[in-house]
Amino acid sequence: MKVPGNRRNIYILLLAFFLIASFGAGQSVLASENGAGETVYLIPIENEVERGLEAFLSRTTQKAEEEGADHIVFEIDTPGGRVDAATQIAEMLQELDIPTTSFVVNQALSAGSYIALNTDNIYMRPQATMGASGIITQDGNAASQKAQSAWLAAMRSAAESKGRDPLYAAAMADPSLDLPELGAPEGEYLTLSPNQAVEVGYAQGIVEDRNELLNELGLSEASTVVTEPTLAERVARFITNPVVIPILLSIAGIGLVVEIFSPGFGIPGIVGGVALILFFYGHVVAGLAGMEAIVLLVIGIVLLIAEFFVPGGIIGLVGAGLIIWALLMAGYDPGHISMSIGIAFLAALIVAVILFRRVGLEKGVFRHIILKDSTQTDLGYVSASNRLELIGIEGVTQTDLRPAGTGIFQGEHLDIVSEGRFIQKDQSVKIVKVEGSRIVVREI
Repeated sequence: MKVPGNRRNIYILLLAFFLIASFGAGQSVLASENGAGETVYLIPIENEVERGLEAFLSRTTQKAEEEGADHIVFEIDTPGGRVDAATQIAEMLQELDIPTTSFVVNQALSAGSYIALNTDNIYMRPQATMGASGIITQDGNAASQKAQSAWLAAMRSAAESKGRDPLYAAAMADPSLDLPELGAPEGEYLTLSPNQAVEVGYAQGIVEDRNELLNELGLSEASTVVTEPTLAERVARFITNPVVIPILLSIAGIGLVVEIFSPGFGIPGIVGGVALILFFYGHVVAGLAGMEAIVLLVIGIVLLIAEFFVPGGIIGLVGAGLIIWALLMAGYDPGHISMSIGIAFLAALIVAVILFRRVGLEKGVFRHIILKDSTQTDLGYVSASNRLELIGIEGVTQTDLRPAGTGIFQGEHLDIVSEGRFIQKDQSVKIVKVEGSRIVVREI
């Protein structure tokens, strides 16, 4: 059958359009597979896991969502940290609608492994490790049975939420499980090497660097946004470290004590004030302290200063109580903050005792509120006129001296006292001693 010329041209145009559309569709699929036009956020999880890290991750993941990121890669290198911070971070990751990948560049231990288990994919560098997730207290002892049970359940739940076998997550937190084939016999926590992680289905692959990871994810052509903590966030992460908090509070307490024993306002007071300000600044940036804690701190300091000018002591006690309340409100763990306050108080008390013994109260703030002068004659303090010129003058008693009475001496009436013996009225006497208002006479 012949096709008319006009109809033939239409068929040719339709065929050409179909081929172009097919080619374009193929190009679009290829571009999508390579990640062209997509955006990947690269967020580091480094050093200890604490509430400062939580604040950083909250900011960066929120920004990734606002910017319409297509994937988030967390580059993990952490020995672990606080369970409460890791729990908050895990909750944050579970709520993300963006695909997430953990890239373990060195180690993801303890809380770090828990964070990795809450992401969609896990990739590891050849020398990286993941696991060893037992929890211990601040003093290095094993946590309570209740805390360990809750942590074990959290590890299992994190693995199950991403389709991983919970047995290995449990072995990371429970040394009673026996997995000798993975180098974790009973009594030891499981720590996975990259090959072991791939073998048990915890890791999707082993990659050398970021570029190889993006290629494995099909995002080699995607634009990347590398995030870094701001200076304020770095300071906050350092300040909210559980080891740094008692040191800062001790510096603040010691600085205050030294300033009290020093004349004027100088370096000790400045150092103590800066330490206290840094404590609250770090906790505000980390999102742990609100304005109510700052208001309580300011009121407490004002009341402490007022105590030096208003007698009674009640104002000072209220001020100190408000400052302690503000510290407790700013901290993420009341128990740890209470311990830190106790350490700071003990350090300040020791310094105060040393300064009291060496310096005394003659300098510093106490010099304005403590009476230092003694009532000595050479300083002009006299309780009565000391009339030494009367010694040796003779007179007559006006009354009996039993032993006190009165007498007339050169026409002047004086209150007198005998040396101890009774002297009758109208007897001649001589003044033998004058001690302030006490005039002693002897019978002639």
